[in-house]
Amino acid sequence: MCGIVAYIGHKPAKSLLIEGLKRLEYRGYDSAGIAVLNDQMHMTKTVGRVRVLEEMLDSEPGFSGTLGLAHTRWATHGEVNHTNAHPHSYESPDGNKFVMVHNGIIENYAAVRTYLQEKGHTFISDTDTEALVHLIGELYDGDLETAVQAALREITGAYAIVVICEQEPDTLVVGRQGAPLIVGVGKDEYVVASDSSAIVAHTTQAFTLDDYTVAKLTRDSFRTTTIDNIPITPQVRELEFDLDQIELSGYEHYMAKEIHEQPQALRLCLKGRIDPRKGQIVLGGIADHARELVKAQRIVLLGQGTALHAAMIGEYLMEDLAKIPTEVDFASEFRYRNPIVQDGTVVVAISQSGETADSLAALQEAKQRGALALGVVNVVGSSISRETDAGVYLRVGPEIGVASTKAFLGQVMVCTMLATFIGRRRFLSMDQVSTLLEELQAIPDHIEQVLSYSEQIKDATAKYIERENWLFLGRGYNYPVALEGALKLKEISYIHAEGMPAAEMKHGPIALIDDGMPVVFVATRNSQYDKVMCNIEEVRSRGGHIIAVATEGDEEIRRLAEDVFYVPKVPAPLEPLVTVVPLQLLAYHAAVLRGKDVDKPRNLAKSVTVE
Repeated sequence: MCGIVAYIGHKPAKSLLIEGLKRLEYRGYDSAGIAVLNDQMHMTKTVGRVRVLEEMLDSEPGFSGTLGLAHTRWATHGEVNHTNAHPHSYESPDGNKFVMVHNGIIENYAAVRTYLQEKGHTFISDTDTEALVHLIGELYDGDLETAVQAALREITGAYAIVVICEQEPDTLVVGRQGAPLIVGVGKDEYVVASDSSAIVAHTTQAFTLDDYTVAKLTRDSFRTTTIDNIPITPQVRELEFDLDQIELSGYEHYMAKEIHEQPQALRLCLKGRIDPRKGQIVLGGIADHARELVKAQRIVLLGQGTALHAAMIGEYLMEDLAKIPTEVDFASEFRYRNPIVQDGTVVVAISQSGETADSLAALQEAKQRGALALGVVNVVGSSISRETDAGVYLRVGPEIGVASTKAFLGQVMVCTMLATFIGRRRFLSMDQVSTLLEELQAIPDHIEQVLSYSEQIKDATAKYIERENWLFLGRGYNYPVALEGALKLKEISYIHAEGMPAAEMKHGPIALIDDGMPVVFVATRNSQYDKVMCNIEEVRSRGGHIIAVATEGDEEIRRLAEDVFYVPKVPAPLEPLVTVVPLQLLAYHAAVLRGKDVDKPRNLAKSVTVE
């Protein structure tokens, strides 16, 4: 959600900033803008794509400086238009111009705005951001760093900001609270971004700003302080991935690339963590809390969107393998319903980015109430990873596609290992764990087999893409898979789709089924197979067209289904790791066949960093 790129160094800033914005497009946005300081401030912005901004710059002189900032906006305060696009600026009575970009929400912006209007300030936009840049200008007394610190002490809310001003052409000041911001450290240059994908092309060294922290960057040095001007020393670390991992590598879309990366991603997720021969799981991130986990009285799994579906599978796994009462909650609802957190409660936040605002806030609430706080995230050094008592990284590599695929499988894989890790210490024998881990180790190969059916899935999908209403149905472990399949189809093809337990269909939704309606059943050969087959009969008798995800070798289901996508036979707890893959491919092909922008679906952001 929103994207920030800024640069100070000796290279031309314009091309670097535009390149950075393109790498952040996957986060979701509705407008874009850039400012470069070259003797005086040059700024332009537009509604629409970064390529439009790039074309505008071709005909605008003056953007030749080596200090600048840029932004892609996802609207929160104020409608989508040129005026509300970032950057925002303020010119003081003495002619000093301040320019700022901002991610997050300033909660008390209305009060700040009223205060400044009383002092003679005039605002032209509807944004909370403009109030903050005016406040910085109002408090400026010859030192931009000091003015930013003072302004940030007066506001509440979430922010990641970058500020420059004409009177200090060799200074860039950044600040952060509750929204991600990373500073890449090069040789006599710094690249600032809300996401390391915009940095990795220029340096592999970076540090993440802590909350309530300000950094002053010049071309040859930096200093970091709290907003109260107390010096602090950040930890400069190696970025976790390289440029090749965020390139398309011959694929038409990032989503297609990431679907096909899943086997290797899961091998990396498992690497060094399981030993089937010994029946052993090694999760270093939680090793110090193993005793607390074994004694847990209750586990609460938190997530939003796809991560919530992974959490729902985690609930089945925890109760099945670890025998611990487990529940799943929308992170956005958890902290607003006065949740009960008793002794022995473990709360696990699941998030690809580790920056999801609702999940972070819910985790903080649970931790404040005494829960053991764990994180299952993909991005090293992210906000959730820093807030937790312990956690497990996915290690599946960067995910650029807005519709999550390999991160979802990574989340399910980590939940499987976590449940088995606890279960081995409670009720599972070494033989049981060894058998399960052998099956788990084979999952990447099974997924490769499913991926080989992509063209068959595409051909089947083509028959139904004109239908605007779909149902996805499953039972047991495959109920959350049905939810995830429906979500993927909605996200990128804009087809209305609903996922639900197969048995729930009779309790109302069966009224929706009409002649030719596509109904996707996850109907593997498990303990509930016969019941699912009865549900298929009910849909078929009402004219629904059956698309089935079935176990290899099941010929019976061909009698009832128009199309069958086969997956290898695996134990029930591991089924989601293979049954979701045909549904990812179905959604992808549906979106492409309908001519949709797969990697930039409308209205969506990769990481939702505001409430």
